[in-house]
Amino acid sequence: MSDKLLQEPLHVDRDARGVYTLTLNTPRSFNVLSETMMAALQRALDAVAADPQARVAVLAAEGRAFCAGHDLKEMKATPQLAYYQALFATCSKLMMSIRKMEVPVIARVQGLATAAGCQLVAQCDLAVAVQGATFGVNGIDVGLFCATPSVALSRNMGPKQAMEMLLTGDFISADEAHARGLVNRVVGPDMLDAEVARLVGCILAKPRPAIAMGKTLFYRQLETGMESAYQLAGQTMACNMAHDVAQEGVQAFIEKRPPNW
Repeated sequence: MSDKLLQEPLHVDRDARGVYTLTLNTPRSFNVLSETMMAALQRALDAVAADPQARVAVLAAEGRAFCAGHDLKEMKATPQLAYYQALFATCSKLMMSIRKMEVPVIARVQGLATAAGCQLVAQCDLAVAVQGATFGVNGIDVGLFCATPSVALSRNMGPKQAMEMLLTGDFISADEAHARGLVNRVVGPDMLDAEVARLVGCILAKPRPAIAMGKTLFYRQLETGMESAYQLAGQTMACNMAHDVAQEGVQAFIEKRPPNW
């Protein structure tokens, strides 16, 4: 690896299948979401979203921590309301970019994920954590309620479970994060990459248009009432069924053969 790559806050890799791996690369600072890191991650997410051949994005990290949240030293250096408003608006845009892009985003969590780092895990569509990883929204320990992380956290787990973490700052284990719905899988260190690869493979085996329509609909319907949700879902299913990929898939099922996507 070149010295330049070692110094970059974010590694971006795209393979021939359209699988992107975005790796947070400031392990000495626990991969904090500094202004530099957020800018690099936003550029990478924008590139994934703009790539019509993109299929999956994996969000990974180097070192012992996945992400320790915002850079508190950087925040303390500019104690101005306008600066903080702009900073959290930047972070919120970053999180929404994950939600809005058509391809699924998988968090590969190899260590500590705290505050905005825990938010990052919660914001991803899927998450695989290594046994021993820990999760927390502990801004309250320094007098800062993790308000923006609470948005993603409360959409992953029950309100009382999320509020307990937010009010106490207590950390939970990977197994507890799994039980509460924050992560999909908990595996041993030697199985982390294999489990992420398995999920990637499952997604790649499905047609991109159906995945894209499905992801968009899934999050839209969560934010609306049941009647409106069914209207949105019905329209999405109709458009999906009319698409070539579903027509071929159904015909293949009828003919008892693999679909030709």
